[in-house]
Amino acid sequence: MQTNIDAVRKELGVCMQYDVLFDHMTTKEHLLLYGQIKAPHWTPRELREILNETGMYPHRHKVVGTLSGGMKRKLSISIAFIGDSRLVVLDEPTTGVDPCSRRSIWDIIIQQKKKRTIIMSTHHLDEAEVLSDRIAFLEIGGLKCCGSPFYLKETTPFVPACLLVN
Repeated sequence: MQTNIDAVRKELGVCMQYDVLFDHMTTKEHLLLYGQIKAPHWTPRELREILNETGMYPHRHKVVGTLSGGMKRKLSISIAFIGDSRLVVLDEPTTGVDPCSRRSIWDIIIQQKKKRTIIMSTHHLDEAEVLSDRIAFLEIGGLKCCGSPFYLKETTPFVPACLLVN
């Protein structure tokens, strides 16, 4: 991994809890910028696909400073999916968004997990149940238990502080 950072960059997508966006740039400009950094082989067709898949196509020419919080989260998630990354890490992707945007982001994640592995942190058990195949409960930085949502509901009597969702 340390010797071939370009391969890692191509295979890994990350969406931080806080948006790393520039208010003066458009949605499309963000994707082009991060695309050149992460996956220079990325094509305009793939750009259009990710904009369509995340519902951002109608907003491609809007300046990010004018977007709602939910739209900014969708853009950050879109950036994580650039270049067909096989592994995407989403750190609380629905934090601070309204319920409609939250549900829209769920739909994006459900669609994208068909073609890649997604590791997601969340504080919402309902979100973990809807989006995950497996849930890992963490407590004080250590793994408490892991299993399917059904298994954990039947066997785990505590509410976690943090969840990892795949």
